[in-house]
Amino acid sequence: MSRLKETYKNEIVDAMMKKFGYSNIMQVPKLDKIVINMGVGEAKDNAKVLDAAVKDLETIAGQKAVLTRAKKSVANFKIREGLAIGCKVTLRGEKMYEFLDRLVNLALPRVRDFRGVNPNSFDGRGNYALGIKEQLIFPEIEYDKVDKVRGMDIIFVTTANTDEEARELLTLFNMPFQK
Repeated sequence: MSRLKETYKNEIVDAMMKKFGYSNIMQVPKLDKIVINMGVGEAKDNAKVLDAAVKDLETIAGQKAVLTRAKKSVANFKIREGLAIGCKVTLRGEKMYEFLDRLVNLALPRVRDFRGVNPNSFDGRGNYALGIKEQLIFPEIEYDKVDKVRGMDIIFVTTANTDEEARELLTLFNMPFQK
């Protein structure tokens, strides 16, 4: 079991129960899943670009990526319905905690001019979305092997009912929010 999951089981649950006054341990919000999404718009012209993005995402996440396809045809973007235009990975359990640990302790401190992540990116239901401009901040990605710098969206899905509960949960996981 990972160090972060052990910490969650003990310290984070205790701190959340004290702060929000939960009467039952099952009321305490927890991290449900982390979804990493990479939209690759230029995949409509060149299919090899998407293969490189999938390889990068699989290296970062440590599991197989799924292609995302266009739901509708959009003439202005030259996109047809069913065309592969991105990839995503859903992390749960042990891999989720391992990824969160690497993101907070290794990747985010490597971002240029980093002052913390935006504390207002909650969706109103206790989920948090984070955008990253380049995949190079992850130590698994080798700078020389990258063909193009791509960004990604990382969504933290929690069982929290309010943004305040979710913010407190992620803060206890050492997420560096801006002051």
